[in-house]
Amino acid sequence: MLYHLLVPLSEHNIAFNVFRYVTFRAAGAVVTAFLVAFWFGPPIISRLRMLKVGQVVRTEGPQTHLGKSGTPTMGGVLIVMATVIPTLLWARLDQFNTWAVIITLCFLGGLGFMDDYLKITRKKTEGLKGRYKLMGQTASGLLLGLALVFLPRWIPSLDSGIPGYPFAWTQIPFFKTVHISLWWPLYVMFVTFIIVGCSNAVNLTDGLDGLAAGLSAVAAVTFAFFAYVLGRVDAANYLNLFYIPGAGEVAIFLVALAGGCMGFLWFNAHPAEVFMGDTGSLAIGGVLGCVAVLLRAEFLLGIVGAIFVAEALSVILQTVYFKWTKNRTGTGRRIFRMAPLHHHFEQIGWHESKVIIRFWIMGIMCALVAFATLKIR
Repeated sequence: MLYHLLVPLSEHNIAFNVFRYVTFRAAGAVVTAFLVAFWFGPPIISRLRMLKVGQVVRTEGPQTHLGKSGTPTMGGVLIVMATVIPTLLWARLDQFNTWAVIITLCFLGGLGFMDDYLKITRKKTEGLKGRYKLMGQTASGLLLGLALVFLPRWIPSLDSGIPGYPFAWTQIPFFKTVHISLWWPLYVMFVTFIIVGCSNAVNLTDGLDGLAAGLSAVAAVTFAFFAYVLGRVDAANYLNLFYIPGAGEVAIFLVALAGGCMGFLWFNAHPAEVFMGDTGSLAIGGVLGCVAVLLRAEFLLGIVGAIFVAEALSVILQTVYFKWTKNRTGTGRRIFRMAPLHHHFEQIGWHESKVIIRFWIMGIMCALVAFATLKIR
């Protein structure tokens, strides 16, 4: 909004020219996100307490978590607010990428809100039925995939304008000249898989105070750097990457998301005053998948979000192995003491804070590996 209001004034005063720069607007977005989170955090938490919007804890989970029952949840509303408001203020609103990430975040945040609301009203750990949740996530992925395929044909201004730049195309980390281009129906399915998979992976990771918020902030900052590079012709050419018009606006959104997560972490750090709930985890996971799709960096997502992937795989492996051994021997066996993976480390004696810090460290290391892909190619 500020871009559209103030840039035209640069004809009268050169000082307004700073609003043309992505770096300046990104700095404004992250500061605004912090301020929104700090300003609205306490009243939102107080309101949630007043409404008795408390977390329902699984009785079969770690016994140390039983004391968290009743802690306000749905705090993901704060993250969504602290991301959307700065994005609307500082990003260009005439770009497809800007609206793609905002709509994805809000849509999946609304889906998570419904899930949290049902958990609270029913006083059970199961909220929205799994198939309905999956349908909502799938719809989000299909809409994004179809939009990327068909909107540039209907609205030429959305096209990249670069000869030979395929819409159903993705980069492969560590390789300069190896790319994958998919037939459009397969591409739409691929996009849907990324959105659904990433949304659920972050949702599964959200089980300890500050774990998902911290890892999400690291992932958002990492992708913000890639978005900035891909949105600059000179930097993209220097690194032998495809230039993606409008990627800079994604960077502004991502630093706002990182700022929102860090602001939320102020209240979510152990011992947590509020949980993000599915309102936050489904939204963050889905929008990180959306960003990876927009940047043609879906495989890079597996590196940046390796901890999220590990958490999801631990649940899949645990479930499959348990069912397989039960069918063969009559007694189900487990690979991990408890899934997702962070609960396994709690069960072997790690304190919750140690699990969180070590997972954050691994998340930062994954981000550094992702940065290395820019030169090790």
